Amino acid sequence: MGARVSRALRNFNLEQRAHGEIGRQQPRPAPRHPGTEALLQQQLHDNPQVNEVHNKNEKLVSFLKDVYVDSTDSPSKNLLIDEKSKQVPQYRLPKATLNYEPFGIKRVPKGKLSIVEALTVLNNHKLQSQVWTADKIAEEYSLELQYVKGLLEFFKPFEIKLLPPKQDKKEQITAR
Repeated sequence: MGARVSRALRNFNLEQRAHGEIGRQQPRPAPRHPGTEALLQQQLHDNPQVNEVHNKNEKLVSFLKDVYVDSTDSPSKNLLIDEKSKQVPQYRLPKATLNYEPFGIKRVPKGKLSIVEALTVLNNHKLQSQVWTADKIAEEYSLELQYVKGLLEFFKPFEIKLLPPKQDKKEQITAR
């Protein structure tokens, strides 16, 4: 019940208040504390160039009047080079032996790894760190070396350990 009342009061006359806010000409400046009047006057007296910022400089206005810009639409050589560099990225075939058909993955962009490949890389590095170094992984999967080092440093694959149940000589209680 309380939420309905507060919502009704909050939305009361909302449209007229919004039009009033939009129709205001200038925002109102925050009121100044009476104790700072003397400090403000002293700053303005010590730094007269502060008021010059708000004044119109006729020399600069005349410079603006002399400027003329004529725009023509011609293709530049830089844009053509950028369009060529934005072509479809090169792809590589997935390295992992998982069947990717259910997922719809047919190719992986260079510089990227699929989840299965990432887990394979992490596991291979964990099991054979002398063989699967960061340099070899970067070369094998077309990755940047700094990203591979970050991957190997900050991500660790899960380690599952199955512990056999303890076999005590004690008799086990069974339900009958």
